[in-house]
Amino acid sequence: MRSDAAVGGLLAIDAGQTGIKLRYRRGDETTEWAAPGIRTDLPLLPQLARAIERAGDAGHRATAVGIGVSGLTAEESDAGALLAAAATLGTRRMLLAHDSITAYLGALGDERGVVVAAGTGVVTLAVGATEVARVDGWGNLIGDAGSGYWLGRAALDAVMRHHDGRGEPTVLTDIVRPDFADLESAYIELQGDPSRVQRIAAYARRVTEVADDDAVAGAIVAEAGRELAASALAGLRRVGEADAAAPRVRGIGGLFHAPALAREFGAELRRLLPAAELRIGEAHPLDGAAALADVGPSSALAAHISHAEH
Repeated sequence: MRSDAAVGGLLAIDAGQTGIKLRYRRGDETTEWAAPGIRTDLPLLPQLARAIERAGDAGHRATAVGIGVSGLTAEESDAGALLAAAATLGTRRMLLAHDSITAYLGALGDERGVVVAAGTGVVTLAVGATEVARVDGWGNLIGDAGSGYWLGRAALDAVMRHHDGRGEPTVLTDIVRPDFADLESAYIELQGDPSRVQRIAAYARRVTEVADDDAVAGAIVAEAGRELAASALAGLRRVGEADAAAPRVRGIGGLFHAPALAREFGAELRRLLPAAELRIGEAHPLDGAAALADVGPSSALAAHISHAEH
């Protein structure tokens, strides 16, 4: 998509639950900005259309738009439906994919391996010679093991266990208690908060910060690292790359900025795959969104990208 950026402009969008990141590039001009996150419990295409339309309202013109989206289902993988929303941008090419695809492209490009993208949620994608395997990314109700939400919920669980006399004391109580007038009503307040996923996930940073000094927090972070490493191994096995001489593994996303989490993930991964080539934090999802149109028809990823042109 470099030619699109040089000639007619390129809009890259990374739509996550915590926030939407956008990058506009035309020639030597590059602009980035952010918007509120998407709601995966609501239809995604109208939310994406609004983000595109606002870019047009800001005066941006883009021949191509590449979008990576959290929670994208097969039913909503319709790039054609978004092409009309990009009319004010003069868009001719629309490319749409699950954010696991764009996270992978931003980290490993067309190389084989596995990418664990962890933020509020988490999704792991493994790519082999002909196969693609997605592991987890099933949302906070039935998945996202090791994610920011998972860490935050585990922290709240630990606080309530100690409150009840079922668990060990933890400094997490001092972190959580000021946020609620009555700790025993916290669950009611959270259930009624439409931003509860982001609110709960926000505790992840504090959990990782105290992990080295608090046994309860340390155990939570260690378990998160094990969950993420297990997902990486499962993905590699499914695409036939677990037995490679040096399986490529990348850990990307805001959660890996926490040294304690990155350390625990790395330790468990090396226990499971001693020969793995592991790198942390070397990717940007917007790079992956911008690279969607560079995926060739022979790539195992091609079938997982919805595209429309006129």
